[in-house]
Amino acid sequence: MNRHRYFRIAVTLVLAAQLGALCACTLIGRGEPLNVYVLPAAALPVSSPRQLPLTLRVDTPQASRAIYGSRILVMPTTHRLSAYQGARWSDNAPALLRDRLVEAFRQDNRLAAVVNERDRVSADFELVSDLRAFHSEYVQGRPRAVIRLDVRLVDSGRQRIRAARRFEVGEPSADESVDAVVEAFGRAADDLSRQLVDWTLERIAAK
Repeated sequence: MNRHRYFRIAVTLVLAAQLGALCACTLIGRGEPLNVYVLPAAALPVSSPRQLPLTLRVDTPQASRAIYGSRILVMPTTHRLSAYQGARWSDNAPALLRDRLVEAFRQDNRLAAVVNERDRVSADFELVSDLRAFHSEYVQGRPRAVIRLDVRLVDSGRQRIRAARRFEVGEPSADESVDAVVEAFGRAADDLSRQLVDWTLERIAAK
């Protein structure tokens, strides 16, 4: 009896080991390759070398849980948000946009310094914002990258809002591929950056 019982236990252990190996192979074998994308950026035109002796801080936009992640979001139908499989941004969406805006202000060259909230320095003005949309959506069967940002320009010294505005940009994608959609996001971010830089400098100058 004991010999039969030991035999059954041995068979059970062998089958369990084979099943575990099969599951591991299945998970590894079907692992989806992950493509990590940076947000494309075109060089913006440099303004007059005359600089205002001011420092601007660009804070990371606030965002909902869905937008905050690194997934590349798509809205295939109205009110349904999904994500492209096997594709991720190189950082979370608010951080990507913050870095793009900081770079745009630095390229513009009209302010003496531009920093973000991680830099432990005081600033004359601060841009705080809420990222309301950062996804592609289908318009007449074609993807379109959409970025919507609610911005407040804060006078740090007086602790008051100097101006506020909603920016919304959209760029059609050349086709439905993720590569093309990412390029459309880059163009949309460039457009938003140009608008935001000009608006911010105008509001700062309007004392």
